[in-house]
Amino acid sequence: MSNSRLRSRRDAGGGAGAAGRDELVSRSLQSAEHCLGVQDFGTAYAHYLLVLSLAPELKDNVKETFQYTLFRWAEELDALNRIQDLLGCYEQALELFPDDEVICNSMGEHLFRMGFRDEAAGYFHKAVKLNPDFSDAKENFYRVANWLVERWHFIMLNDTKRNTIYNAAIQKAVCLGSRSVLDIGAGTGILSMFAKKAGAHSVYACELSKTMYELACDVVAANKMEAGIKLLHMKSLDIEIPKHIPERVSLVVTETVDAGLFGEGIVESLIHAWEHLLLQPKTKGESCNCEKYGKVIPASAVIFGMAVECAEIRRQHRVGIKDIAGIHLPANVKFQSPAYSSVDAEETVEPYTTEKMSRVPGGYLALTECFEIMTVDFNNLQELKSLATKKPDKIGIPVTKEGILDAIMVWFVLQLDDEHSLSTSPSEETCWEQAVYPVQDLTDYWIKPGDHVMMEVSCQDCYLRIQSISVLDLECQMDVARSFTQNKDLLSLGNEAELCSALANLQTSKPDAVEQTCVLESTEIALLNNIPYHEGFKMAMSKVLSSLTPEKLYQTMDTHCQNEMSSGTGQSNTVQNILEPFYVLDVSEGFSILPLIAGTLGQVKPYSSVEKDQHRIALDLISEANHFPKETLEFWLRHVEDESAMLQRPKSDKLWSIIILDVIEPSGLIQQEIMEKAAISRCLLQSGGKIFPQYVLMFGLLVESQTLLEENAVQGTERTLGLNIAPFINQFQVPIRVFLDLSSLPCIPLSKPVELLRLDLMTPYLNTSKREVKVHICKSGRVTAIPFWYHMYLDEEIRLDTSSEASHWKQAAVVLDNPIQVEMGEEIVLSVQHHKSNVSITVKQ
Repeated sequence: MSNSRLRSRRDAGGGAGAAGRDELVSRSLQSAEHCLGVQDFGTAYAHYLLVLSLAPELKDNVKETFQYTLFRWAEELDALNRIQDLLGCYEQALELFPDDEVICNSMGEHLFRMGFRDEAAGYFHKAVKLNPDFSDAKENFYRVANWLVERWHFIMLNDTKRNTIYNAAIQKAVCLGSRSVLDIGAGTGILSMFAKKAGAHSVYACELSKTMYELACDVVAANKMEAGIKLLHMKSLDIEIPKHIPERVSLVVTETVDAGLFGEGIVESLIHAWEHLLLQPKTKGESCNCEKYGKVIPASAVIFGMAVECAEIRRQHRVGIKDIAGIHLPANVKFQSPAYSSVDAEETVEPYTTEKMSRVPGGYLALTECFEIMTVDFNNLQELKSLATKKPDKIGIPVTKEGILDAIMVWFVLQLDDEHSLSTSPSEETCWEQAVYPVQDLTDYWIKPGDHVMMEVSCQDCYLRIQSISVLDLECQMDVARSFTQNKDLLSLGNEAELCSALANLQTSKPDAVEQTCVLESTEIALLNNIPYHEGFKMAMSKVLSSLTPEKLYQTMDTHCQNEMSSGTGQSNTVQNILEPFYVLDVSEGFSILPLIAGTLGQVKPYSSVEKDQHRIALDLISEANHFPKETLEFWLRHVEDESAMLQRPKSDKLWSIIILDVIEPSGLIQQEIMEKAAISRCLLQSGGKIFPQYVLMFGLLVESQTLLEENAVQGTERTLGLNIAPFINQFQVPIRVFLDLSSLPCIPLSKPVELLRLDLMTPYLNTSKREVKVHICKSGRVTAIPFWYHMYLDEEIRLDTSSEASHWKQAAVVLDNPIQVEMGEEIVLSVQHHKSNVSITVKQ
């Protein structure tokens, strides 16, 4: 009775209000539908928001229409560059539908396009958690998972030696009295948990990445230490006492070091820690309780270097050829990789690349002995402060072997305390890569015993910088210092008169012509060095244009004759003047000289889609040096307002003779939306015109590779010394490893290569989205991964292999969750599925 009485009272008092609400909801729904009909998506969206705020019970009924309206309105806002409004709409939508994986995924796509990769990755991850079978979100998540949890976390956590040594050093410090601990850059929280297990009274841990912070919270709770470890989602530089932690600590533990030691900001964070968060250091001779003094693990580091010859580094960082398929590269265009050491650059560029030198294809040759670059004491505040202000040190290293100077390779020894140390040397079995400083700008890279490699070393902007690399030739009266960079002070290597003579002869003169420095990604430099690629395209383009010429010539001559007869003139023009040009469009990613190569093939109007100004200037200079008429090369994106129009016709009545598409990413994956681009391209080709490549075959083989397993997921609790971390971080593993070099990957092949998939850009009916492939086992073992690569067919005869030695492409591999034991002579079946740009390969049991 009481319930019905309550209900009737409410109805009596609010009947009119409810009727009014229902009327408003009904009208708003009608208005929303009308607005959708006339494509007024902004107003429709506003009406739906009103409906859902007044009548949340209608959420399920209008969900799909609301999603459609949101996505179309977001597209308009994006085109108008109204970013704040766009993000606001998605936030409103997610308040209404917090568990909608489609909206989460779409929000991630917009954020990713805007450059907010971490945030985008978070939305993709949430979409996958909400619906593990949502293939669009899975593909997006796999592509950006590296920004959420970088792959080195898995490799490092699997490094038992590193974990054991850090644990021992922390245990020793805590036993000696360092009972209050701050872990800077906590990651999964493993060092904090080592400290807690060692008996520390108070443990604090800070982590800036939201994903890693949440992951650490889960890990610490799973290991039943949440009461003893206080996790802070912030930078250590923002920690205040007593606001965030109650008092100064006696021990800071950190591993915020990269391959170049300083690149993750360890110097800045430790200066701040010594000034604001740590107890004062113990002075020499004092032997009181460690709890009263501050210290840091690691205590110090020694950085080492070695000059090396390495063909792989050379081809990724120096353009080593002057002529590419008939195109001459002039001296006034200088190509440079991003790993150049300029402190004066407007943006901070990491001055090195990183490589696992023990696995670099083709290996490397040491040209000097290993030499010490610098030492740093992390327990000395004044020394840390002086690093940033100290003038560059000059170093001269004697050459011990003849060869080509390609790079200075760098590693370090991390001294955790007086007893425990870790080395990142390439000769060690370690999770670490080495820092590589490619040598650029020398007039001659050949060096021999008797020469000295000169360099300047600094840490002025908290990066280890090795600059002004040059070669001093002592044998030839030191009259050559082969460098474009002027060095003022050189180490005392001989008597003063010889040094003065050498300095006087430094080659610093520059050519008079306008110089353009063109910074290219290492994959773009490797592409310029890829001769078979450019020769193959030249031959294939030439064949297509030759096949089109007779037909074109016949049609043009026929029209010309008719015009002559009707006008009564006997004049005849040359065929060159009669013929319309062939239109060639290159929409491959990044810097490409294919349009210039096309321009050498007759009456061709090539269009380039390069976007960066410095790339356009470089192409113009190369075009000029090759005596092309000024108007030959067009930069297509100057005429295109939005990306979706990239494949338009050059003129309303003209069609393309050749369209060049990028099908494979340098990482080894298929480009996103490539089949959609191919479909548009086919509609825009003239009769007999071609898309390059015309089709692509994907190949793979079965391998056993412990390395791929360890780089993809944390292997149980043994590697992490009994701590339960694997299930949490392995949520972020992705089934595909990219940027692999199959030629140097530690693995045992268990089968021959097999064709997995065909992607046909010219004849789409030959494509299959799903197929089963039988694979014959040639060697018994455990299948842990399926590496794959591609053969790109420009036509039936001209093929490019993405796994070849000259290839600028890397390879990729599907890593199995559960390895499969196979015996020689067996046959297993792979299920290969292609959805959009995502390929999945599973083993059928």
